[in-house]
Amino acid sequence: MSEENTNGAIAPADAVTGPAFTVEKIYVKDVSFESPNAPSVFNEAVQPELQLNLNQRVQRLGENAFEVVLAVTLTCKAGDKTAYVAEIQQAGVFGLIGLEPQAIDVLLGTQCPNILFPYVRQLCSDLIQAGGFPPFFLQPINFEGLYAETLRQRQEEGGTSLADSEPAGNA
Repeated sequence: MSEENTNGAIAPADAVTGPAFTVEKIYVKDVSFESPNAPSVFNEAVQPELQLNLNQRVQRLGENAFEVVLAVTLTCKAGDKTAYVAEIQQAGVFGLIGLEPQAIDVLLGTQCPNILFPYVRQLCSDLIQAGGFPPFFLQPINFEGLYAETLRQRQEEGGTSLADSEPAGNA
């Protein structure tokens, strides 16, 4: 079966015989590494403090295509000095065809970030090591638990699902 892929939009729904979840593209959307106090920070003899900020964005690209961006900011401080800041936005375009809105929401909130996480983890470690620091490996993240908490908050606020966003551009 041949699928035509145009700018993140997957084949029309009538070309697929049933529900489908596809990974169309995985890419780095944005990356930054700063070590504002190098080289003096390499001589600091204090226990470093790490702060991790994790964020996820979903954007509808078309009827059956979504961009999911997993953003990680890792800040390391040595005493009162910032040793480094690593910022990564790992993205993917995912096709979701023939699924109920609730199933789409669950996949966007759990499966898509689980697919993107190993890429973020590796890039983060590589950036930190290239910056002259010991490699840092992000620990596994329970995206199912995070999704459950997000779902609970949305229900309290009467919010919408991840899949309810409008398509980007002229769709």
